[in-house]
Amino acid sequence: MLVLVIILLVLWLILSIVGFALEGLMWLGIIGVILFVGTAAVGAIRRRAIRR
Repeated sequence: MLVLVIILLVLWLILSIVGFALEGLMWLGIIGVILFVGTAAVGAIRRRAIRR
């Protein structure tokens, strides 16, 4: 599970960088940031649930 979250975070980070680097793909950068934050939040919530 942790490996999947890390892979998704790296994927979303690359997507965001590409989106912000190319001016015409600004929407891609915004979606990448939203997905990055969402994946990080879900990963943090699941890790806390597993520890309990």
